[in-house]
Amino acid sequence: MKFRVILTTLLMLAAASFGAHAQDIEAGKKKAEACVACHGTNGNSPSGAFPTIAGQNARYIYLQLRDYKEGRRKNPMMSPIAAGLEKQDMHDLAAYFASQKQARTSFKADPDRIKAGAAKAEESLCSMCHLGGMAGQNEVPRLAGQHPEYIVTQLKNFKARERTNDAGNMTSLAQTLSEEDITNLSHWIHSLF
Repeated sequence: MKFRVILTTLLMLAAASFGAHAQDIEAGKKKAEACVACHGTNGNSPSGAFPTIAGQNARYIYLQLRDYKEGRRKNPMMSPIAAGLEKQDMHDLAAYFASQKQARTSFKADPDRIKAGAAKAEESLCSMCHLGGMAGQNEVPRLAGQHPEYIVTQLKNFKARERTNDAGNMTSLAQTLSEEDITNLSHWIHSLF
């Protein structure tokens, strides 16, 4: 009898937790209406100027929004938008975009660049942080299938120390990359989806 009470209590707590999560996603969906202009429907950006955030891990999305709000990451469009977000808004948006399905882009990666990018990624130990297949984890973004143009921009920003909200890891790594390496990595990363 005691086991049954404990089991029932645990199931009720799990159901309540799931319900709260679903509400966060629904709240995030409403709040995400303003994001469509740049990040596309459901977070699938139609342009490499903006990242696809559909399917990105929620923790990473939340941290990037917080970094924009607090000035650790700067962007002329995102910084003012994030300035008006409350903590719950950021969590809701993160939950919503994380729950969306990433779509393929129309970019055609070059097979030779994919091969060179894979070799550079192995040499640079990219999977130590981003995991195999560039799936990401917690504070480390999922990169698989991301727009090559966006990857190139971010790697160049890390290399130039224009983006520094990475605890120095990407900034240090980017110093070792040539322009060719960056382009090759962008093709390889895109091909992983």
